[in-house]
Amino acid sequence: MSTRLRLTILSFLQFFIWGSWLITIGAYWFQTKQWSGAQFGAIFSTMGIASIFMPSLMGIVADKWVNAEKLYGVLHILGGLVLLTIPLVTDPGMFFWVILLNMIFYMPTLALSIAVSYSVLKREGLDVVKDYPPIRVWGTVGFVVAMWTVSLLGFEKSANQFYVAAAAAILLGVYSFTLPKCPPTARDTPSRSLVDILGLKSFALLRDTKMLTFFLFAMLLGAALQLTNAYGDTFLHDFDKNAEYQDTLTVRYPAIIMSISQISETLFILAIPFFLRRFGIKQVMFFSMIAWVLRFGLFAYGNPGSGLWMIILSCIVYGMAFDFFNISGSLFVETQTAPSIRASAQGLFMMMTNGFGAVLGSSVSGIVIERYFTAADGVTKDWHSIWLAFAAYALVIAVLFVVLFRHKHNSQEVQDAEHTEPVLSVEQA
Repeated sequence: MSTRLRLTILSFLQFFIWGSWLITIGAYWFQTKQWSGAQFGAIFSTMGIASIFMPSLMGIVADKWVNAEKLYGVLHILGGLVLLTIPLVTDPGMFFWVILLNMIFYMPTLALSIAVSYSVLKREGLDVVKDYPPIRVWGTVGFVVAMWTVSLLGFEKSANQFYVAAAAAILLGVYSFTLPKCPPTARDTPSRSLVDILGLKSFALLRDTKMLTFFLFAMLLGAALQLTNAYGDTFLHDFDKNAEYQDTLTVRYPAIIMSISQISETLFILAIPFFLRRFGIKQVMFFSMIAWVLRFGLFAYGNPGSGLWMIILSCIVYGMAFDFFNISGSLFVETQTAPSIRASAQGLFMMMTNGFGAVLGSSVSGIVIERYFTAADGVTKDWHSIWLAFAAYALVIAVLFVVLFRHKHNSQEVQDAEHTEPVLSVEQA
């Protein structure tokens, strides 16, 4: 089996696990369990909470002590066992803690999957900028396949969705032990200080102004991603209160409409190598921010009737908004950091986006929507103004990014980084 195929299977299963329940957990919560909406909001915070510390912590472990592919496998097996217990939970409070435990095991695997893939590709003399996006695109395919599998099997409101996810997680965990070995790259590096001993060298990257600016904007864009995850599906569901739209495709099958976003990702992931080489990380990240403006702005004016094209176009634009930030960002981190901190640097990137960014996006947006965009009945929301406010937020970030992030694109630098050492080591930071 070729290296690309082995990593493709890894990427497919990685996101198949998440896609099996992330979009449909709301139906299980409200329709089957009939628990309250206030408590449900806390469920999505578990991803942010776990991402604040677990990706960096597990990245340190992979860099210093344990083979990355073995650690990756153990985490997935443990996460799969937790998923098996979710159908047994009968209390919403306990449900939160079980989901949090699952996220503690799952979230660091996102960064570890990248670290393992980059390590294997570089060892094989392959081009990470060219060869990784076509591999990663199968992760998005896995997410979409999982969504459709759960839907077609009639598991959207059933606890069976967690069994599907658990089976995929345990399968991936076992499969991980067959992957090429990715030993700790910093195991034999002399530890001259407490920072070295604890494996915290990746945080020294924050001493470099350019990298600090990059990570701060990664956090702000992570907040934007959380906005669309938290409110996109709810926005479409709310149209069923309008008699004009109750029988439209969008209202009857909102998950299918939203899945266009993931399908769009597959196309934009494949375009990343060209855009990175042609424009560089600064312009690619800027394109992502403008895409977020369009994503939110199109939602503001779209509807399931005559404005359906705006909703569909918003979902298509999402592919650029997500990929040009998330995938390109991880590639930028890879080209700017030393191999000895590969896993922990990717963990730091994940911590800023899915950790602090997710918590920032969910908490602040919740307060703003409740205070300024919710009617006196406490239920009706002014979605037009909400999405315009989000669009304005993304536009401000884009302008500040152009001014504050100082990085001159060098196409030769990107090509050299595909096979050689990165341009910025921890010692330089």
